[in-house]
Amino acid sequence: MKKMVKNLIAAALAFGMANSAFSAEKLKLGFLVKQPEEPWFQTEWAFADKAGQEMNFEVIKIAVPDGEKTLNAIDSLAANGAKGFVICTPDPKLGPAIMAKAKSLDLKVVTVDDQFVNAKGKPMDTVPLVMMAATKIGERQGEELYKEMTKRGWDASQSGVLAITADELDTARRRVDGSISALKAAGFPEGQIYRVPTKSNDIPGALDAANSMLVQHPEVKHWLVVGMNDNTVLGGVRATEGQGFQAENVIGIGINGVDAVNELSKSKATGFYGSLLPSPDVHGYKSIQMLHDWVVNGAEPAMFTEVTDVVLITRDNFKVELQKKGL
Repeated sequence: MKKMVKNLIAAALAFGMANSAFSAEKLKLGFLVKQPEEPWFQTEWAFADKAGQEMNFEVIKIAVPDGEKTLNAIDSLAANGAKGFVICTPDPKLGPAIMAKAKSLDLKVVTVDDQFVNAKGKPMDTVPLVMMAATKIGERQGEELYKEMTKRGWDASQSGVLAITADELDTARRRVDGSISALKAAGFPEGQIYRVPTKSNDIPGALDAANSMLVQHPEVKHWLVVGMNDNTVLGGVRATEGQGFQAENVIGIGINGVDAVNELSKSKATGFYGSLLPSPDVHGYKSIQMLHDWVVNGAEPAMFTEVTDVVLITRDNFKVELQKKGL
């Protein structure tokens, strides 16, 4: 009899321990980003972790700089018991492969920052996406450029817009088109808006593109520089410097904020006036919160969640504004 009681107690204890271990196991969700060394993605991860702490789930953070690492990371998440993941893909064209892999492993997917495209290059609008409003942020860029130009008292007839484009990228096209639309709406002469394509969305690519356009318009005394991100605008500004333009005759406003810090920290002002700082904090928190609610409560997210929060950072306020975002 005593032996039977002991066995029952042992079984009860074992069951209790197993039950306790089961109940203690947290929900796991992945957050995959293409460039983990960038402050933008570090902030997204930090705010995803914040959501995890508040909602009691674990965030598995993995760098996915290319297609092979992306597909391996999805396998790794499934092996670790994750139920889904947020991803900023290294290449939008990986969308179909990512979704096929995720579906085969029964993982839910939310995309952030960049939208997937299918084999024909068309946006995959059936995958939930959290993204800054490209057209609206472009319009804000144009509005701020015109406002600063007016403040400086420039004569529009002697001014030009140097618009560095990358129309094959949907986000880049929408940002630049939005900026140009806002400048035209404000009254800037359409014939003095010069579009030039860049081979790469970085400083060297934009510098080369801008140089080729600047030499064609020696009549322009003041330049407004438009581009899809900080680095394209910085490349345009560097080109104006090379052509002998003084800082007071150039206004460049980038988009991203984090890539503008070194420029805004310089002791002497340059033609790079400022940058529109979006909200990596909102992107990181919101995207994984939506994924959590989908996994836990079956609440399927909206197919497009537009983030419109941006702030203009300049030499005067950038330190305070970056600090507010945890950057």
